[in-house]
Amino acid sequence: MTAPAPAPVASRRPRSRFLAILLYTLQSCVPPKRWFAVLLPCAGAVFFGLLAHAVHGTHGHAFANVAAEGIFGLMLPIAVLIIGDAVLGAEVRAGTFHFTWLSPAPTWQIVLGRWLGGSLIALVTIVPATALAAVVASDPADADAALVAAAVAAVAYVAIFIAIGCITRRTAVWSLAFVFLVERLLGAALTGIAQISPTWESRAIFISYIDNPPARLIRAGIPHGAGAVVRLLVVTVVALVIANWRMRHMRLSGASD
Repeated sequence: MTAPAPAPVASRRPRSRFLAILLYTLQSCVPPKRWFAVLLPCAGAVFFGLLAHAVHGTHGHAFANVAAEGIFGLMLPIAVLIIGDAVLGAEVRAGTFHFTWLSPAPTWQIVLGRWLGGSLIALVTIVPATALAAVVASDPADADAALVAAAVAAVAYVAIFIAIGCITRRTAVWSLAFVFLVERLLGAALTGIAQISPTWESRAIFISYIDNPPARLIRAGIPHGAGAVVRLLVVTVVALVIANWRMRHMRLSGASD
């Protein structure tokens, strides 16, 4: 008798679970309508750069004032909120997150894949739009500072919004409350909240890396420069840990009414 032929060996390794989650996030979690919604605040950021020409003072001071209030305080969090809700909260509400949650992939890979996918989307949309706003404002020397501040804040925001999406089904509502009530209102009054706020810390990063910033934008009591970057990275890690812990205890149901 002849021995049975050996089973054919696969020509390539199967795709890793983490890579599959990342590719799914990039390809399916942000449909065309979401892309359009993300591009609106990106256009708003560029518009604020154009608006800097109407502000009295040097180009550097004008853009710094406009960027601190209009871009880092409004356009950036709104754009990343749309992205953060798309990569998790929207799927939980629609009832389609079951397929990922019930897969063999561990929760930390799901959280990390969704966060990385959302961060990559932010890094190719609102982050370059922030730097472009500096160029439009005739202040190209500060474009690098705006780019760094926006990138660090964006990855922190995505992690926070994913954590909110793991805690509540009304991700957009609670994310808006976080941005406008916690960050803008309480953060303006309480330094302790501003120290862990992506809005305030991104402003501190931006102000630290530009020449002769407006005195009114320098806030005492919170980290600046590299210290602010480290603080936001710590916030990112803590938010991802919370999201992973909460995802392991999630109770999913059908789509929201």
